[in-house]
Amino acid sequence: MAKVLITGMSGTGKSTALVHLRSRGHSTVDTDTDAWSQWVTLTDGSTDWVWRDQAITGLLTGHATGSLFVAGCKSDQGQFYPLFDHVVLLSAPAEVLLARITARTDNPYGKQPEERDAVLNHLAIVEPLLRATATAEIDATAPIERVVQQLEELAGP
Repeated sequence: MAKVLITGMSGTGKSTALVHLRSRGHSTVDTDTDAWSQWVTLTDGSTDWVWRDQAITGLLTGHATGSLFVAGCKSDQGQFYPLFDHVVLLSAPAEVLLARITARTDNPYGKQPEERDAVLNHLAIVEPLLRATATAEIDATAPIERVVQQLEELAGP
């Protein structure tokens, strides 16, 4: 069965899509937790939040029944693309992302001015890279029911 990565900038609705997909009986994993991701120190001294190689590989190679929807946006996710059937970019304009980040209550990221600046920077720099490697793009300004329907259609029966 299909393994689908749902990726995109903060505020596009990745976590919300997972909630809806889970309620419809699909297997889902939000990789934005310590179980799936870890902080690493890069050679320049900066840090990055990347996937745990063994955990993600085990998840993707061990999945055998039904569709699996995995959400995340990590700098190292491209190395795992061969293990996915689809890489789906959720996209939305900056004003939508910032409004959603401001309104959400389940995730504190994006509340500080420097974090909001980072979101806009990622939108300009990272999103085009994701778009170039995605197998599909979904307009995340659509109602969540439509977004979920499109994700299910990609995963197949």
